Amino acid sequence: MTDKDAPEDLGTPVSYLVLADGTPVFDRSGDRVGTVEHVLADEGADVFHGLLVKTGDGHRFAQARVVDGLYQHGVIVAVPAAQLPEPSADPAAEQVAQDEGLGNSLKKAWDWLKRPH
Repeated sequence: MTDKDAPEDLGTPVSYLVLADGTPVFDRSGDRVGTVEHVLADEGADVFHGLLVKTGDGHRFAQARVVDGLYQHGVIVAVPAAQLPEPSADPAAEQVAQDEGLGNSLKKAWDWLKRPH
């Protein structure tokens, strides 16, 4: 197994509520996309918005609809890292027009990144 290949056994499925920061993220082909930086959710309403993913090219946002699975030892996303949008304080109007929920989530991801930790 190379660094780019997903482990054969990602473990059992887990809830977004217990997904650990630092968990490896892979695309469907097994290429490593990055690691989970933060889970974006509204726990009070039990709504999973997506994942802030740390990649070699900076932070990206994996909206919940492109997350194929959350497991103990890895996350599977439906698209390669290059297709994940970058969080932004002012998401492009084009992205917002395509998916209004995405624009709001990108802004939330940006706000989390800029907040002191």
